[in-house]
Amino acid sequence: MSNIPWQERPADSTDVIWRYDANPVVKRDAIPSSNSIFNSAVVEFDGGYAGVFRCDNKAVQMNIFAGFSKDGINWEINHDPISFQAGNTDMIESDYKYDPRVVFIEDRYWITWCNGYHGPTIGIGYTFDFKDFFQCENAFLPFNRNGVLFPEKIDGKYAMLSRPSDNGHTPFGDIYISYSPDMKYWGEHRCVMKVTPFTESAWQCTKIGAGPIPILTEEGWLTFYHGVINTCNGFRYSMGAAILDKDRPDKVLYRSKPYLLSPQTPYECMGDVPNVVFPCAALHSIEEDKVAIYYGAADTVTGLAFGRISEILKFVKENSL
Repeated sequence: MSNIPWQERPADSTDVIWRYDANPVVKRDAIPSSNSIFNSAVVEFDGGYAGVFRCDNKAVQMNIFAGFSKDGINWEINHDPISFQAGNTDMIESDYKYDPRVVFIEDRYWITWCNGYHGPTIGIGYTFDFKDFFQCENAFLPFNRNGVLFPEKIDGKYAMLSRPSDNGHTPFGDIYISYSPDMKYWGEHRCVMKVTPFTESAWQCTKIGAGPIPILTEEGWLTFYHGVINTCNGFRYSMGAAILDKDRPDKVLYRSKPYLLSPQTPYECMGDVPNVVFPCAALHSIEEDKVAIYYGAADTVTGLAFGRISEILKFVKENSL
């Protein structure tokens, strides 16, 4: 892409990742029913951008909504949640939907989200036009969160990162990868990354989870993820990055010891759930050496941050665990 949202690094900053100076790009009340809009997904579509947004309503019911933008910054979000038709299954029961990701693979846009089916698991659906949506079979047994598809098949199979969990505000979690021949049946589950010892990298010592769709670079798959520490003031979510092997993405080549982005601004530190930076989407241009990262801030609003892909790769390699 050559027209992704972009803002140059501030002159007084040496950060590898820097924030958009007009954050948040999506406020909590962007549609009439919303209490908060965060942890949402964005993708290139029809000369502009489309998104699937987590919008919790004023009864704090969690659901996902389609939205559109010409520039990736100013968004028009539908006032009604996405209504799914049956895809590769007749089972479309869902108590809630939240934290979506979106990726284009082959001929359609695939959506994954945390789906409420006797507890949280990974829901899968697809659309061709962001008007008609089709729900497929859940990928895994409950309980699971943070389902993130790779943007192309690996060894002829679809691949997805996820984090097995429990039914609550999970106080643990490692990242796994699973494979599917048909986007219905999943297996070959392998551990990718585990939490770190507190003394080595405390910001990611409690749980970790995959973030935006991985980006294929010459170094391997650049994968942003969130890490959590349980502090005396509760959980604190920050963002790091790892480089996974191109052909064996269960193999971690490098993994950042320092975080890349942490809760520091008022909109990240204050909200419905304080002290949260939760990345869910990334628009990138390898040719222009740019990435724009969308993230949930304090489980309340949506922020945007920028970085140079080459600098991020260098940072992760030079500051690896």
